[in-house]
Amino acid sequence: MLAISHLLADVESFGDNLRYTERSRGHRTGTHAGAGPVVVWSVTRSCNLKCMHCYANSENKRYEGELDTAAALQLIDEMAEMKVPVILFSGGEPLVRPDIFQLAEYAIGKGIRVTFSTNGTLIDPAKARRIKELGIGYVGISLDGVGAVHDYFRCKDGAFALAMQGVRNCLEQGQKVGLRFTMNRHNIAQLPLIFELMEEEGIQRACFYHMVYSGRGSIEDDITHDETRQALDYIFDKARDFNRRGIEKELLTVDNHADAVYLYLKALEMNEEKASGILRKLRMNGGNRTGIAICNIDHQGNVHPDQFTQEITFGNVKEEPFREIWMGTHPVLAGLRDRKPLLKGRCGGCKYLDICNGNFRSRSIAVHGDIWGDDPACFLTDEEIRA
Repeated sequence: MLAISHLLADVESFGDNLRYTERSRGHRTGTHAGAGPVVVWSVTRSCNLKCMHCYANSENKRYEGELDTAAALQLIDEMAEMKVPVILFSGGEPLVRPDIFQLAEYAIGKGIRVTFSTNGTLIDPAKARRIKELGIGYVGISLDGVGAVHDYFRCKDGAFALAMQGVRNCLEQGQKVGLRFTMNRHNIAQLPLIFELMEEEGIQRACFYHMVYSGRGSIEDDITHDETRQALDYIFDKARDFNRRGIEKELLTVDNHADAVYLYLKALEMNEEKASGILRKLRMNGGNRTGIAICNIDHQGNVHPDQFTQEITFGNVKEEPFREIWMGTHPVLAGLRDRKPLLKGRCGGCKYLDICNGNFRSRSIAVHGDIWGDDPACFLTDEEIRA
């Protein structure tokens, strides 16, 4: 994640303490020394929707092998022992799992921050109240556009209305909530409407995701490099606009670490001192931390580098402790933690590896069939990255 509002307008959020501090620099097995990784836990693959770009290829059906409640609670104990700072409950749709609040409450009781990634359609007033009572740190609700555009992506008439009711139910409880918008060629024109919706509804946060070519998401659905730059310019401008008007909103971009380089280069054009401060924080973060400070555990207990790289598995928590898997010697895991010498193509020769770290390996696998190839979603020019 790239915290645009934090870097451009000094807006603070919990995640900034994990991303932009000296203690995170160079750490290879967690967010910082003495801590484990942020865990994106796909607690179920089942989902009440069937979205066009779902990385998990989820459907509204039961999937075999899901960790039961006892195994899930044991895994939370193991995460607590590793000092995992955050569990992001994801799916599928995490709220279709009957014990989801039991798992969340148990994790919070162990001192782990819990967040939800959800389609929002199942958050009725009672669930919103329970979410707030438990102390869930943040609820991210996916939105692919306004009205019929969102319904088109979710393959369900009325999905937008249900998602927005979920947003409002959270806001009525004083629960922090944000939007998760995946930019693609079918919805990029909706970007201004997302910002209008944020202001109209009083939504505190929005994360703008780049396409990762996994599951039902493909490169054919991605926007062009020029469109990516235009979208980022717009998001940067909105962050400054909110700051000028004294409106505190958290804006982040996700899943393309070339954004960090682009933000630095844009800041350099306007204010060299500000750009220097941004560069310092970006170097502390170090760019993509898949297999380093973030991992994915799927519904069956398999441990992956991230939620997009399901074809690579380091082990299964039913068979060995999470710590042993995460601290193990799997060659891909070792490579991800020291990847710079392994990277090829444009990534291998880029002068900004210290703030990008080769971007997303899953896109290289999808396009080149090579985990160490260059990321085709890098929109920076050869002139910008030449060493």
